Amino acid sequence: MKPPGFFRLNGIGGQIAALVLASTVALHLVVTAAFLINRPDPPPDGARRLTDAALLLGAAEPGERPRLVADLARAFPRLGIEMLAPGTATVDASDSPRLYGMRHHLGPRFKAVQLAPDGNTRRVGIELPDGTMIAARVEGGPRPLFWGAPWLMALMTAFICVTVLGLWAARALTRPLSSFARAAEDFSLDRAAEPLPERGPEEIRAVARALNRMHERIARLMSDRTRMLAAISHDLRTPITRLRLRAEFIEDEGNRKRMLIDLDQMRAMLESVLSLLRDDRKIEAVTLVDIASTLQLVADQFGDMGHVVHYDGPASATAAARPDDLHRGITNLVENAVRFGAEVTIRLDVSGSTFVIGVEDDGPGISDARKQEMLEPFVRGDDARTMDESTGFGLGLSIARAIAIAHGGELSLHDRKPHGLIVRMQLPVWQAPRLAA
Repeated sequence: MKPPGFFRLNGIGGQIAALVLASTVALHLVVTAAFLINRPDPPPDGARRLTDAALLLGAAEPGERPRLVADLARAFPRLGIEMLAPGTATVDASDSPRLYGMRHHLGPRFKAVQLAPDGNTRRVGIELPDGTMIAARVEGGPRPLFWGAPWLMALMTAFICVTVLGLWAARALTRPLSSFARAAEDFSLDRAAEPLPERGPEEIRAVARALNRMHERIARLMSDRTRMLAAISHDLRTPITRLRLRAEFIEDEGNRKRMLIDLDQMRAMLESVLSLLRDDRKIEAVTLVDIASTLQLVADQFGDMGHVVHYDGPASATAAARPDDLHRGITNLVENAVRFGAEVTIRLDVSGSTFVIGVEDDGPGISDARKQEMLEPFVRGDDARTMDESTGFGLGLSIARAIAIAHGGELSLHDRKPHGLIVRMQLPVWQAPRLAA
């Protein structure tokens, strides 16, 4: 018969229950030992013997006291009890906690005082009701009322047990959760991420197994989707090429041009979609790149095509990046900007461990309600930024955003004053890039 989950030690509930049980047993053992060692009726020590001797001598006749003192000295040789002649006792002004307990036990008719030390020996004197004083060596003192109390030992043991339980529970629960969070942050479809370690309590291992299986299913699904799209694109290229060849023989000039434009648009759309979704290509290595030179090159390329594109930033700025991907992302942003604006400025700002690339245009801009939506694939601008159907497919910003995320950065849209749009790509300078999911 399989035991309930609460009693299985390989689960969180069983381990916590076992630790609570062990802590409770340890607490009872410590409390029991503390009360046995510090029980309320301890054996009499030197101070207690001296007070009992003083009470006995105080009740005896004066003539019998010398004999009783001699008997007490023989019975308790370490006490060294003796009677002092009148005027020979030297009282020490200092006091000690030991005397408070003796005075309480003796009562008001007796007087306990600290005598001057005789060498290294400290003595206590008790004045009897008739003025006679006896003295004895009282070694050690009473046990501390605070640190040696059984209740304090029990409290300290309970505190230690609860602390150990809390630390264990926190470590057992937060460490796997932290690894889950790191795995979610590092999640990628390139199969380079390490699977979650399946260790710890049974519940944590079950969650780790489920997450690993989910990662495998998602990666397999995306891989199948990519292969399917690649096959479709391969099959579509051939009929598109045949249609383009046949369109060249159309005698009507207007119809031929319109058909060629449609075919070019189909081919460009196909290539853009595959460029966004393809993840089986060779991953470009991260190298040191002169970001300023890359941005200046993009500005010159668009300038050669007749667009007004300026670069504003330092002459040189080195960072760790994938050069081709970065060039492609900036090209997409500038291509989108020159489509809607007459003048474009590429700005580079390096501050500390980050560099910010801003692509500014003087076009109509994008409304605040659609800024986040515009970063999604196949979403084109609102009416102010929409041209004819052949101008784009709504993938430029999406591809640039994916490249920014792959470098460990982010991409955002902002308004430009008095009008226009600023697309800002913020990337780390030295942080190791990661693949975008």
